Amino acid sequence: MRSCPPGWATDLAILEHTGSVVEDHDDHLVVRTAANPDFHWGNFLLVTDDEAVDDADRWVTAFRAAHPEATWVAIGLPRMPVAGDAWLAHGIELELEDVLSTTTLPRSTPLPGGYTVRRFTGRDWDQDLARAIAENDHAREEDPVSFLRFARGQLQARQDLSARDVGAWFGAFADGALVADLGIVRCGATARYQDVTTDEEHRGRGLASHLLGVAAQWAADRGCEQWVIVTGATNPAGRVYRRLGFEPDAGTVQAYRRPPG
Repeated sequence: MRSCPPGWATDLAILEHTGSVVEDHDDHLVVRTAANPDFHWGNFLLVTDDEAVDDADRWVTAFRAAHPEATWVAIGLPRMPVAGDAWLAHGIELELEDVLSTTTLPRSTPLPGGYTVRRFTGRDWDQDLARAIAENDHAREEDPVSFLRFARGQLQARQDLSARDVGAWFGAFADGALVADLGIVRCGATARYQDVTTDEEHRGRGLASHLLGVAAQWAADRGCEQWVIVTGATNPAGRVYRRLGFEPDAGTVQAYRRPPG
């Protein structure tokens, strides 16, 4: 398969680890995740030709042909289009994501008092699923029924990665309740972080920084030599990652239209 920037390359590697199929076409990839049809960024199209990103009509048509059952549009791009209006005409939003990487082991900052940290086991996974459902119910971004199916599919995929020691999820707990967590997945010699989250009332205490270091050491112990994290370009968490030694790499762009309703 053709080479991709580290953000997309690690996305694809994780998807393939969990059974997704990646079809290599001349200037794009089609990704299918049959086990989780509600996973929008597991059932998408990735443009690989830098010079073709402005042809919104073509790529929307190609997406619909590849995923005729999809009620959304999800197309990955290697750069921000110049002709952004062509995408907006399809009701599609363009989001730039920062890709940060480092080849220096991110060190774990001290764990603040009152918390314990461990790798997910047993009912920790249940707490993680409950937090995701509660967050979606609060934000009202996705249909609750389809989101529940998606979240359960993601949970199963993550448990499988953890059982095979390809990935690991770590959480910070206060009085037994999960309040911060993240995942990390081995993609060859590169480790890719997943879904760094901290409950609002526990932010600003260094929990994410501590977990980033714990996960980095887990990956280093298994041969990883590079660490990659992806975050929204406007996400203030990017400052935290930079303080830990992460530096900008090739960014990525998501062209996305939510399902109606």
